[in-house]
Amino acid sequence: MKFLSCISLKQIGLLALIPWLVACASGGAGLRADPSASLESGLPANAPVVKQITPELVRSEREKHEKQTTQNLSNLVSAVTPYKIESGDILSIVVWDHPELAGAVMATPVASINGAEAVGPAAPPAGFVVDHEGMVQFPYAGALKLAGLTEEQARGLLTGKLARYINKPKVTLRVQAYRSKRIYIDGEVKSPGLQAINDIPMTLVEALNRAGGLLPTADQSQIFINRAGTNYQINLLQLVQKGINPSSIMLINGDIVRAVSRDESKVFVSGEVVAPKALTMHNGRLTLNEALGETGGINPVTGDGRQVYVVRKQASEPVVYQLNASTPGALAMAESFELYPKDVVYVAASPLTNWHRAISLIFPSALSGVLSAAHP
Repeated sequence: MKFLSCISLKQIGLLALIPWLVACASGGAGLRADPSASLESGLPANAPVVKQITPELVRSEREKHEKQTTQNLSNLVSAVTPYKIESGDILSIVVWDHPELAGAVMATPVASINGAEAVGPAAPPAGFVVDHEGMVQFPYAGALKLAGLTEEQARGLLTGKLARYINKPKVTLRVQAYRSKRIYIDGEVKSPGLQAINDIPMTLVEALNRAGGLLPTADQSQIFINRAGTNYQINLLQLVQKGINPSSIMLINGDIVRAVSRDESKVFVSGEVVAPKALTMHNGRLTLNEALGETGGINPVTGDGRQVYVVRKQASEPVVYQLNASTPGALAMAESFELYPKDVVYVAASPLTNWHRAISLIFPSALSGVLSAAHP
């Protein structure tokens, strides 16, 4: 009786609310473990499905992840072929012992500075330009269709034409300026921009090297090649693990290569962890165990290890995965559970923490009053 006399009627009413507050704080409202749950159970019909993280689920998710990241790259792999001349290229053609047929075009003076002639920077290199129809005009040989031919094939064709007028002509023909085929490199490389395809085969590795290499911020698991409107994702680390040489991927005219930044692939960890923050994936890989470890782990005071959630946005509806970290083997499952970019890892508060916070929000000073009255 002495104890009750120290508690006001208002405080008695507060104590009566405690069972209700505890039930609300620990119920996990808004999630359904079974897709058949409906409004009859008090949950909305469109509440996301909660899937328990088990060894079987980890195995199926790993297989699903490998299928999504494995793409048919057969269209990008081809044998190395000699460079073929195309419209826009500039050729250097020399007929030995016949300098009158050299056809060299000198740069045209465009300005005079203090009496000295200056050559315009836009002047094309001296040589024979392959026109838009793939033709080249050469003395005695006339118009030659050289587009689509290699240097050796073009030299043989020209030699055959000149043989009608010159005894055993000796011809040197090479591409002086490669201007017909280009690719574009963008993203996390040192020098993004256009790269001309020349007589050195333009492989993916060659293109990245010409652009100065990948920056430290580049995600090596997300190198995209756009060819004729189709995107191909290249995972350099995965290719090496599978024994596939990235140099076997050949680029062609018009390809666009983009190296994605690691900042575009983040995982967000919030809730009852020691240091909630956004984590950058390690070249496309981050496990649930690593995410929890990099944020300091579950808060031992306020966190509920039974309620570790991974919220993943999918095309149809979000999917929620739940891990009971208090069970044996939970850390092994967490280490094998691969996260996706934009995943949200959330650790729920313990029922006691929820109860304390609810009381503190509704009656900021009532809880301390009850405790002080119980312990005079």
